[in-house]
Amino acid sequence: MKRSMKIVACNSNRPLAEAVAAALNLPLARASVRRFADMEVFVEIHENVRGEDVFIIQSTSYPANDNLMELLITLDALRRASARRITAVLPYFGYARQDRKSGSRTPISAKLVANLITEAGANRVLTMDLHAGQIQGFFDIPVDNLFAAPLFARDIQERYKGRDLMIVSPDVGGVLRARALATRLNCDLAIIDKRRERAGVSEVMNVIGDVAGRDCILVDDIVDSGGTLCNAAAALIESGARSASVYVTHGVLSGGAVARIASSPIETMVITDSILATEAVRLAHNIRQLTIAPLLADAMHRINDESSVSSLFD
Repeated sequence: MKRSMKIVACNSNRPLAEAVAAALNLPLARASVRRFADMEVFVEIHENVRGEDVFIIQSTSYPANDNLMELLITLDALRRASARRITAVLPYFGYARQDRKSGSRTPISAKLVANLITEAGANRVLTMDLHAGQIQGFFDIPVDNLFAAPLFARDIQERYKGRDLMIVSPDVGGVLRARALATRLNCDLAIIDKRRERAGVSEVMNVIGDVAGRDCILVDDIVDSGGTLCNAAAALIESGARSASVYVTHGVLSGGAVARIASSPIETMVITDSILATEAVRLAHNIRQLTIAPLLADAMHRINDESSVSSLFD
């Protein structure tokens, strides 16, 4: 039996929501997510959702707090409208970098946000490349964490065919992610060892692995200021690499990040559209976007159909 399904778009990434709806051959549900004069968020669903399987698409990217409140209030509106099941689709899960106590008297904000999403009415979460896999355990509801690796692997195979590739992790913490992509592509792996000898002294980047004459591809989940990746690319070129490119799932790219990347040795930075691209990103000569809309649409269809989501990555 085909189950009914509705898609609600908040304001953080409307183009992605429209692309997902088009891939599923469904219209977006009629809803308004707007502000009062004092910037309070107001949500109204303009069609019946009683007994429906509803998906809300909303990245909690900049402005993170506004977008998070939009999500929470939309969840509450749908719960009070008697939706059968509500899935929060977060292409980018903000606050994910605060996944542990980084010092005395500091919060674990990723856990707090997980609690808020659950209490607001989400029955399930669909997200992509969580900064830390254990964040799935912060939720007491099912979480499907999609991976961009298959998407990246296809793009790399098309664009770097016949080149001597090496996948590079920009730090020790990202080795698992880089190794998974290197395994898919059947190529070698290198690691950037980043260390600060003492306070006030700039970081030293040592390359672990022979990158001389190789086309290196750095892989990461989030690029924010871009400093680490730009420095890593410079270290690779200094070590004899033929070129340095970057594949990153979430292009936060705050402050002067785009200008920093444009003037760096990075040949091409590929990001997904999990976060709406700014004008600066769209105009940058060495930044390119891949869409995740078909992947999200496929996962949402499988959730609605009660079939396996993990088989997407087999």
